[in-house]
Amino acid sequence: MSFHPSERRAFALLVLALLAVAVIGLWFSPAKAASIGSPPPQAERYRRDLIRSARYVFGMSAPVAVLAAQVHQESAWIPTAHSAYAAGLAQFTPATVDTMQAKYPTELGGVSSTIAAIDPRWALLALCRYDAQLLDMFTAASPADRWAFALAAYNGGPGWISRDRAKAQALGLDPARWFGHVELANAGRAPQFFKENRDYPRRILLKHQALYRSWGPGVGVSEVPR
Repeated sequence: MSFHPSERRAFALLVLALLAVAVIGLWFSPAKAASIGSPPPQAERYRRDLIRSARYVFGMSAPVAVLAAQVHQESAWIPTAHSAYAAGLAQFTPATVDTMQAKYPTELGGVSSTIAAIDPRWALLALCRYDAQLLDMFTAASPADRWAFALAAYNGGPGWISRDRAKAQALGLDPARWFGHVELANAGRAPQFFKENRDYPRRILLKHQALYRSWGPGVGVSEVPR
């Protein structure tokens, strides 16, 4: 059987297209796709402990994806991580360790304050407890805004966030909205600390949270201005 030159060209193009599809299929294999934007390998070691602590504190609908994203931001899931003032998965300072043990002696007491922060189970439960405590301090226009207030308070202290809300209101911004409102108001922090604090909720909610959606519920951010 013979082919017309135009048919031979069409057949050659079809073969090339099929080869291209095959190559793309190999390149974007499920294993490779799963490796793009995945949690660090060490995160899996603490997955059950985080989910258990989150559900204990927040109930079965606990925002596990947000809490996991926060640990990702704080320590990259390295339990011995240290900064200038804090340590552990949740990067607690000694003062915060003492405060949490005094507030929850049954749950968080019984562990030496010198090693509590680097005890993974202690740190994950304390993180959940502290976040719940901070969430109770703030009302907000949406769940995403409320979590942003709590996360910013975790990073920089609730006193600063309260002052920033007052500053925002004085500037004519909505004190019940973090994104595009309170996040723009600085009640007096140095520029480098202000920038770090404003980046913190955005990194957790808009970037890292997506890595942990398979772990459990998160907080919707579709309406958050980028």
